Amino acid sequence: MTRPPSVDRLARELAATGLPHPLLVDAARRAIAAGDPAAAAGEAEAMARRLLQPVVNATGVLLHTNLGRAPLAVAQAAEYTNLELDLSTGRRGSRSAHAAGLLARACGAEAALVVNNGAAAVLLVAAALASGREVIVSRGELIEIGGGFRIPEVLASSGARLVEIGTTNKTSLADYTGAVTDATALILKVHPSNYRMSGFTESVAVGALARPDLPPLAVDLGSGLLDAACPWLAGGPPAWLADEPAVAQTLRAGAALVTFSGDKLLGGPQAGIIAGSAELVEACARHPLARALRPGVLVLHALQDVALAYLRRDAGATLPLWRMATTPVVALSERARALAASVAGAAPAEVVACDSVTGGGTLPGVVIPSAGVAVAGDVTDRLRAHDPPVIARVEDGRTICDLRTVWPEQDAVVARALAPA
Repeated sequence: MTRPPSVDRLARELAATGLPHPLLVDAARRAIAAGDPAAAAGEAEAMARRLLQPVVNATGVLLHTNLGRAPLAVAQAAEYTNLELDLSTGRRGSRSAHAAGLLARACGAEAALVVNNGAAAVLLVAAALASGREVIVSRGELIEIGGGFRIPEVLASSGARLVEIGTTNKTSLADYTGAVTDATALILKVHPSNYRMSGFTESVAVGALARPDLPPLAVDLGSGLLDAACPWLAGGPPAWLADEPAVAQTLRAGAALVTFSGDKLLGGPQAGIIAGSAELVEACARHPLARALRPGVLVLHALQDVALAYLRRDAGATLPLWRMATTPVVALSERARALAASVAGAAPAEVVACDSVTGGGTLPGVVIPSAGVAVAGDVTDRLRAHDPPVIARVEDGRTICDLRTVWPEQDAVVARALAPA
């Protein structure tokens, strides 16, 4: 039998991959154990591709969950920050004095609290305000959040008791008022942001439930549109946002608390925000779970920048999500023509009109007109193998690269990826 090569020697031969030596040792060991030392390079390459890395999103899905949802540039120097220090007094401060305070101001809430994602926001609200008590939810709003998290399970984990009312398609005000007992702690409305129901339906508006004779109303909006008027956009709200409920208007309608995500239509990092009544927000902040669910300084710093952009009303120009979402179709078509021409000699490409979507569990069924380039067949494997990887979609036997989610400076990358070797 041929003696296998030295693991260390084989690992050192892979040093050009740039991976740390311990990982190269793992790759070498796997290849040798499989009886194919020559496969070590492939093992190392596969390992490198599993690491987080930049990709070009040519899918046309603005909030692509698999690609990190809202794109956001985050940079912070290796410096300390006043995360929990009051610079005026020199005493310990609050994490909510920065990003959370600015977000509260931006949406018209008395106070706000930031946790690590949207599901955590709902969990903390229920645990802090309704543990051991009842939460009323319409059966038509017992939705499943992405990744298999379901509202009934989130409430059960909080210690609250779910009280289902109405039917899947119709829930009336009488259903809510008839379910209230001395044990009721909250009424919870959940925006079905990842599906739409039409036909013989009925639901109850926030304003009708925000009554002093009813328990506090918490509304989970999920998608995170801050203000339906979109004052950060020069042209006002685009048509595709017409029916999307927003945080500011929900609070004005009387909701005691609103929960929403930071990395969806807010355009920030992954986070969950609880905004509304100062008393109820403080109760959430005091709960032991709040410490387990709190984000770190990188997320809070990024959210602070996002909140400042909304307060300056320049989020449309400074936040990547809004810049992509509002790029005129004519500009995308011009880029598509130039891109198609640059690859025409190698692989016939044509300019196509296409529809982008917001994705990320927001605006189901709503499309945003866009433009891109298409080539025959399914070449998505080749595009993903490119450096950097290009992620596209296949429709009607063609691979389409939708330019709404591609930055202009990335057009050349897409052209190179489309050209066959």
